[in-house]
Order: sequence, then structure tokens, then C-alpha cells
Amino acid sequence: MNEFINWFLAAVSSVDPITRTLVASLGIMLETSFLVGLVVPGDTIVLIASSAITTTGQYYAMVGMVIFGSLIGESIGFFIGRRFGPQIRTSWLGRKLGVERWKAADNYVDRRGGIAVFLSRFLPVLHSIIPLTVGMSKMRYRQFIAWTSAACVIWTVAYVTLAAVLRERYVEFSERFTWAGWAFIGLVIAFVFVMWAIKKRIAYSQAKFMDAPGDGDANTIDDPIDPKQ
Repeated sequence: MNEFINWFLAAVSSVDPITRTLVASLGIMLETSFLVGLVVPGDTIVLIASSAITTTGQYYAMVGMVIFGSLIGESIGFFIGRRFGPQIRTSWLGRKLGVERWKAADNYVDRRGGIAVFLSRFLPVLHSIIPLTVGMSKMRYRQFIAWTSAACVIWTVAYVTLAAVLRERYVEFSERFTWAGWAFIGLVIAFVFVMWAIKKRIAYSQAKFMDAPGDGDANTIDDPIDPKQ
């Protein structure tokens, strides 16, 4: 297993650092904009590109460019939704997503406002629909970008740091232990499972806000203290 991991890391490291960083930024931009996230695995691209980080400068460049790409993608989704939202919903792709998904996104943004924008970054499918949905709502762009910026920073730091640290630890241990490759794979699987569990927990806790509309104003938030909500 060590041989395979060494080959993989060497292959990624052979790509110019600037190119790796730009590819990661582009991948996450595509994932967060205009429903492309349904087919482009931006998180996987970021993890792979970050596994070749070897210097502090490369780390900060990756974090900065992935955040930048995320915000550009989210903004594209927002403004496309503001300009072409209704047409997209009635298009072939919009119908394929299903009326129920669009209704859930509408209700979620309506009732939770900025909180929906923040948490949707960690929810499957919804993270590609929410920017479009917010663009069709009454929420102002500055409110949208503030909430999504916070989510993008947390997401980016978590993913880039994990990949960089795992690579560093693997290189250190692989020189002494033949089982280092299996440990590396195990930790990656553990991370994937933890992220899946967190996303499922968030989805479960937020589902109650997606079954009915609120006051029709995405700039307001249902009382988060009210246990009946």
C-alpha cells in the first residue's frame, strides 16, 4: 500500500503548485455555481490538490484561492438566480431536480434566512440549489455573501488542513512503518464518514424548516429559540 500512496502523492506533486491551486479554485467554483456542484466533485478536487502541499506558502495560497473560488461560484449562482431563476426552475434541468427540492429550498431560505445559506454549504444537493434560490428571494447580496463567506472559510480550512496534515504525517511514518499506507487510507475513510455523519445530522436538524413556508422574507429568521420550530 505504501508504494501506491507514494506513487499517488508523487503524481499530484509533479503538477506545478500554481496549476494545482488554480485547478482546485476552479473546481470549487464550478461546484458552488449554477447546479454544477451536482456533477463536479469540488471537495474531492480540493483534497487531492491539497495533498501535495509542502510549504506554508502553498498552504495559504491554497486556502485563499479555494475561498476565492467558492465565493465566485456562490456569487455566480446568486446572480443567475436573480436574473434567470424562474426560467431555470421550469427548464429541463430544473424539472429533473424535482418540484419538492425547489419547494424545500424555498421554505428553508424563507424561514432561516442567512442560517440556511451558512448551513447549506454542508448539505448535499441543497448547496447547489441554495445560491439560485436566494437569488430569487428578497435577500440582499451583502447578507448572502456575508453568511456564505463564513461557511466557505470553515469548509476550506477544514479540507485543506486535513489533506496537508495527512500527507505530512504519512510521509513521516512511511519511512519507518510498512503499514503507514493502510493507516493513511483508514484516516481518509474516517474523515469521509465523520463528514457524512455531520451532514446527516445537520440535514436532520434542519428538515423541519423545509416543510412549510415562512413569512415570505428571506432577510428574517424564524425564532431559533422557539422549541416549537
